[in-house]
Amino acid sequence: MDELQKKIKSDVIESLKSKNEARVMTLRMLQAAIQQKFIENKKEELKEEDVLQVLKKQVKQIHDSIEAFTKGDRNDLVKKEEVSLSILKEYLPPQASQEEIEQVVSKAIKDVSPQGPADFGKVMKEAMSALKGKADGKDVSAAVKQALSSDK
Repeated sequence: MDELQKKIKSDVIESLKSKNEARVMTLRMLQAAIQQKFIENKKEELKEEDVLQVLKKQVKQIHDSIEAFTKGDRNDLVKKEEVSLSILKEYLPPQASQEEIEQVVSKAIKDVSPQGPADFGKVMKEAMSALKGKADGKDVSAAVKQALSSDK
């Protein structure tokens, strides 16, 4: 068991003791998703990157839920999901700032030397490998599109 899993497990116990229901529910949901990944992985020990992948997937699902509940005018459920989101974000590594993303994209463009917007995928691949786990794909994609369109 890696450090992140140990921290989640100890935080569940701590949250149970302090009777923080929202935190317990969110962390148990995360633990269930990690256990599912463990089973899919043929019961091989999960690495920290596997646990982070599960965590990011959970965060994305909550973002999607918030979006759907907002469209459905269900503010009570939006607030509940936002609490879960804030809890899960505590376990994510620090995210890259917009400025850092733009610097990595600029470097990727220099490395790839794209011929135009058609080489978007090559630049994205290079940038995402450099920003692995530190930035959302949507943010990187927007920065790449902006950089490629301004290079004309």
